[in-house]
Amino acid sequence: MIPIVRSFYDKPTGSWTYLVADPASQQAAIIDPVLDYDGRSGRTGTAGADALVEAVQADGLSVRWILETHAHADHLSSAHYLKRQLGAPLAIGSGIVQVQETFKRIYGLGPEFVPDGSHFDRLLADGERLPLGDLEIRIMATPGHTNDSVTYLIGDAAFVGDTLFMPDSGSARCDFPGGSAARLYRSVMELYSLPSATRIFVGHDYMPGGRAPLCESTVAAERAGNIHVHDGIDLATYVAMREARDATLDMPNLILPAIQVNIRAGRLPPAEADGVSYLRIPVNVVGRPL
Repeated sequence: MIPIVRSFYDKPTGSWTYLVADPASQQAAIIDPVLDYDGRSGRTGTAGADALVEAVQADGLSVRWILETHAHADHLSSAHYLKRQLGAPLAIGSGIVQVQETFKRIYGLGPEFVPDGSHFDRLLADGERLPLGDLEIRIMATPGHTNDSVTYLIGDAAFVGDTLFMPDSGSARCDFPGGSAARLYRSVMELYSLPSATRIFVGHDYMPGGRAPLCESTVAAERAGNIHVHDGIDLATYVAMREARDATLDMPNLILPAIQVNIRAGRLPPAEADGVSYLRIPVNVVGRPL
């Protein structure tokens, strides 16, 4: 059965969110929702998340799952807000535990932050399956960009997060803590083993050349034309390219505020005695030296 897929683009972060529905039962999943965040003022907003809620209500859907492909470094997640609005459980790949352990050290978080994945309702293992009406969601571990990266396979569609981008944009960077270009290559090869007509829905698009934002490709199109990892590119060639390219990249604009929220499943840090939540910014820890 073919799922209904609605896509929502967040222009400030270049992020795609998906509302995926089983047409028979009207059960749905939300994948990679974005919380509005203004880094200059430190203010959050829910306009993007509220648009998802409105779409759910307008289409008469029942949200069964809120899913994260990984703990994002380029936007804050609205998963916690949507869970409160829609009552659906929040799930992520089981590799989030390693990501939490790593970033607990980087942020210098105290004993109040326990890196055991319990901020999420469910941790998902490779090959696990979740019900979605007459459809099911199959979890494929696709690490490399991060330890916790997973792809969600629903009917003829694969929601790959940051593992692959549109063919003219290539593949994800691998220089974050826990990243590995070799692991990413192997994950891409697993994706390329899917049927050639499988629809690929990407997590980001940065509109190379000024074109309009795109979100949907296919396994066949990626294998034929992905500028980083198409048919004929071997492991050694890919790793050399990826590591050389990553060495030239600046850190994402929102990596430091985003990850400390996203490893908490979209929750802000606990409020201090004055009732205000404060983000921690480690100095001279993340990224290339200037």
